[in-house]
Amino acid sequence: MSDLFAEHHAVARLRAERLARCTKPFAARGSRAERCPRCRVIAGYCLCAWRPRVETRAGMCLLMYDLEAVKPSNTGWLIADVVRDTSAFCWSRTEQDPNLLALLADPAWQPYVVFPGEYAAPERVVSEVRVEAGRRPLFILLDATWPEARKMFRKSPYLNHLPVLSMSPERLSRYRLRRSKRDEHLCTSEVAALCLELAGEPRAARALDAYLDVFVQHYLSAKRRLPLDLEDETHQRLREFL
Repeated sequence: MSDLFAEHHAVARLRAERLARCTKPFAARGSRAERCPRCRVIAGYCLCAWRPRVETRAGMCLLMYDLEAVKPSNTGWLIADVVRDTSAFCWSRTEQDPNLLALLADPAWQPYVVFPGEYAAPERVVSEVRVEAGRRPLFILLDATWPEARKMFRKSPYLNHLPVLSMSPERLSRYRLRRSKRDEHLCTSEVAALCLELAGEPRAARALDAYLDVFVQHYLSAKRRLPLDLEDETHQRLREFL
């Protein structure tokens, strides 16, 4: 199983590294049931065959709060499944990962911190993605609960020089695996899909949205031991991208 994770994407590798540092076994809800090591869904409801195949020019950089990478309900994993150039780092208030700093300084990328503009200085806030010739957009997503994300935004000085991409989504969140006090708070995967739309990659955005819906359905069906209808509308929308 460890070899399988090592060959997988950045979030899977970060998960393995974080689990290795745990002083006691991490116990997720439903942990008594065997889970697929690649998609984290309970066996019998595996998501692996439904992973979309799309090309993307944009990149994603996930800053993940502490145990976020090891939670089976985390949707940053879905982003890494879809967007080939996804990096993942465990956020720390006191330490700065040199690989993260190198990525942010790489001239091939044009980074944007994705966060509500009301929390940033007005001169940093942008609402459009405009990339200089020869560079590709890199969206920095703070993968955490809302209180944790605000803390990360305030206490990450290495992000202070970067533009803040602020979005006002018209839709409400469709994510049902964790509760939020506000329906307009989107999960990380939904935010990434909006970023792809702004970057001019609507097909990849639709693929990620469809993948999230299938993931949520498989996850909840496994939790409740309900049968899956692989021919329903949710699965049909994703078939376009397989």
